Amino acid sequence: MKEVGILQLIEKISKGTVKVAVIGLGYVGLPMAVEMARAGYDVYGVDSDPVKVAKLLQGQSYIIDIGDDALEGLIGQRLHPVTDIKVLEHSDIVVICVPTPLTDEHQPDTSYIETVIDQAIPHLRKQTLLILESTTYPGTTEELIRPVIEQRRGWTVGQDFYVCFSPERVDPGSVYFNIRNTPKVIGGCTPDCLTAGVAFYGSFLEQMVPVSSTTVAEAAKLFENTFRSVNIGMVNELTAACEKIGINIWEVLDAAATKPFGYMPFYPGPGIGGHCIPVDPLYLSWKSEQHGFPLEFVDLADRMNRRMPLYIAERIESLLAQEGKAVNQSEIVLAGVAYKKDIDDVRESPALVLFERLKEMGASVSFTDPYVKSFKLNGEVIPSRLADTHLWESADIVVITTDHSVLDYQQLVDHAPLVFDTRNATVHCTGGHVVILGNPGTGGGTAGG
Repeated sequence: MKEVGILQLIEKISKGTVKVAVIGLGYVGLPMAVEMARAGYDVYGVDSDPVKVAKLLQGQSYIIDIGDDALEGLIGQRLHPVTDIKVLEHSDIVVICVPTPLTDEHQPDTSYIETVIDQAIPHLRKQTLLILESTTYPGTTEELIRPVIEQRRGWTVGQDFYVCFSPERVDPGSVYFNIRNTPKVIGGCTPDCLTAGVAFYGSFLEQMVPVSSTTVAEAAKLFENTFRSVNIGMVNELTAACEKIGINIWEVLDAAATKPFGYMPFYPGPGIGGHCIPVDPLYLSWKSEQHGFPLEFVDLADRMNRRMPLYIAERIESLLAQEGKAVNQSEIVLAGVAYKKDIDDVRESPALVLFERLKEMGASVSFTDPYVKSFKLNGEVIPSRLADTHLWESADIVVITTDHSVLDYQQLVDHAPLVFDTRNATVHCTGGHVVILGNPGTGGGTAGG
């Protein structure tokens, strides 16, 4: 027989009367808070950054996937941006969406989670459902959340409060997948915890994927992105091999992708970026190593991916040398610095690593990106330049590091004296002096080779 508390919580969920607090209004938290508010829930959006909160209160979004129009009719009515975590005293459900980066030593940094839990505990009320969405190592929920609340409040999980882990699955810039239609994995500390979590998310999301524990849910997210990291690392290594052998890897990949079973295409580039793929495998690797089993394959892929920006820098130096130019006397323009196309996120972007490396080599480096106005490098603000014929003509080499859809690649090819395309973005362009990463047949006058 279920406890009265869980039955009351589920009844409030079914009636849509629960109040929700989403802690952390970044690329994960804000879209989730908006989706909850759209579903009719009263949502407190909690963030320690007063600038973000002020913008939201003015109806201004700072995330590309959430337009200002998405906030209309929600701010001040269903969605309440605040900086004060005391709103948890009025919340039935708390969803934590804070960063989980790496330390300088590439170790898991769970300090944001620990800080939020420490600040939240005095304000939690009985029968609260707490859900962690931040990607983290298997065991985090059972080690850093459940016992801490039980000890400090004297409560029992599954009776006095409920805890779940449900990993965020966000694909920034995607026109196909969003929070509502992406299957939602969730695990609970107890069966009643899972019941509450499934009831809540299932009330506004299309498909729930309940699993047996929070640890399984945590591991599932890491497996997803480790799979991607390993395959991208393999393709990046094969790209260098194909260049040596004299094979166009893009044609190879397109041909292989016609196999309707047992194959999934991955593509080369200047490296990996974003908060997930460069970070998540190392959380898994760290946890495995704690149990005496180093993940050598995973670590090798990580090293390969992190090596790519340096490899690209070496290729740039070689291409310039072929033109009789030294890298330390050259003007280099990077086209795109976001970590993937059609977004404004530069977190862990390989283009930034490449930018810094080229500066270290003595080059004069600038960038253009239609979504990124500027970024900071060693305390200096580097502004984006206008993508026009003057920019292309002023460069000794233009390096396409992010294949944004809105860039006019034919114009770029027509006016840049030399183009190094790391994304195969110019494959359909004609003329120009273009070298495509992984396509040794390019460079002779036709972009597509």
